[in-house]
Amino acid sequence: MRIRVNGIDIDFEKTTLKELLDLYRFNPSKIMVEKNGRIVDKENYATETLQDGDVLEIARFVGGG
Repeated sequence: MRIRVNGIDIDFEKTTLKELLDLYRFNPSKIMVEKNGRIVDKENYATETLQDGDVLEIARFVGGG
């Protein structure tokens, strides 16, 4: 399937958001994911399915001072 992640189209063969995050080694405690304009709760990453044409925005939390 083809999905868009942070403005970049990618081909992805897995089916869940967690699989995508694992592939790119995102730490779930330090990110926020928006799928098709809706924020996904962290508790749902393992069960949130991806479909062809989905649009994801993944934002990392960065500390600063």
